[in-house]
Amino acid sequence: MVGSQRRYRRNPRWLAAKVALGRVARDGRRDGIGGVGVSRDWEQRFRAWSKPSSPTEQEQANNAERMIRDAIIASKALAEHTIEVFAQGSYKNNTNVREESDVDICVRCMDVFFSDFSMAEGITKGDADISDASYTYAQFKNDVGHALVAKFGQRGVTRGNKAFDVHENSYRVDTDVVACFEHSRYTHKDANGKCVHISGTEFRPDDGGRVINWPEQQYENGVWKNGKTGNRFKFITRALKRLRNEMADEGVSQADPIASFLIESLVWNVPNEGFGHEAYADDVPFALAHTFNNTMKDDDCKEWGEVSDLKYHFRGVQPWTPEQAHTVFGPHPVLLVSAQARIDRKRFRVQSARDL
Repeated sequence: MVGSQRRYRRNPRWLAAKVALGRVARDGRRDGIGGVGVSRDWEQRFRAWSKPSSPTEQEQANNAERMIRDAIIASKALAEHTIEVFAQGSYKNNTNVREESDVDICVRCMDVFFSDFSMAEGITKGDADISDASYTYAQFKNDVGHALVAKFGQRGVTRGNKAFDVHENSYRVDTDVVACFEHSRYTHKDANGKCVHISGTEFRPDDGGRVINWPEQQYENGVWKNGKTGNRFKFITRALKRLRNEMADEGVSQADPIASFLIESLVWNVPNEGFGHEAYADDVPFALAHTFNNTMKDDDCKEWGEVSDLKYHFRGVQPWTPEQAHTVFGPHPVLLVSAQARIDRKRFRVQSARDL
């Protein structure tokens, strides 16, 4: 729920990292990711990493979105249904980074939906006046695929387990197109007895299962938090995505499986007060240490939610774990500082700023 995030209690473990980082980051002296000493001004680097995609990349992303919409509009099969086409993910949320140019587009059918009554005790399909539809999700995904091939050609489109990949060219970026039905999570009846639901998306991968997302709520909450943090939420999210990319390039194995969306959700769970520092070189270690400290035990992060605040971050069927969140930035000197500060994992957990 927006606005319900727990207040951060200053803890010695974060203060230790903050003070030690401050000793070297402000001097522009840092160790490299692999432990090789290099000169680096972290403040300058974080500010450069926080910038959004370039105007050229943004234009190519806009072109891709427009062409996907044109393909859906041109389909005679899909013209019989109420279809919404919209951008989602980091491109929509403005948390994408330079050279991370793929775009996620949702094609959502609003005539047919998947319903969920798990949070609406006593409410039934009959109460919501729901009847079974003859148009299946499999048919809809096939219709979307045919529309894309008609627009971009057989070689320009690859059908994947979850999405269609519309390949990039000089005019547009690589685009993942997800065919979805509306997902309706029923919650209660209003004063007039009408069943109230929250609208999301749901699709069924070709190999089975179901995936439910809340792109509109994610966007709205991201805008809210960005405003509450003086625009730092999106700045720091981009900086950490670039940090993760650099770690992967440097061969840090923990960084490889970490998804862009996971980083955005981890930053979402950082208390707003952690973004109020004058320097990015203070905001970044606050976010990293908050994640590191609170993912040591599952109980400390079991209430964390995704940016939509409608889906738990580490519960149910999720592609990531608290252990991954805990270890991804752990080896990085920005969090555990450097040999100059003489802070290892054991001391980092127990040392107070006063001891440094």
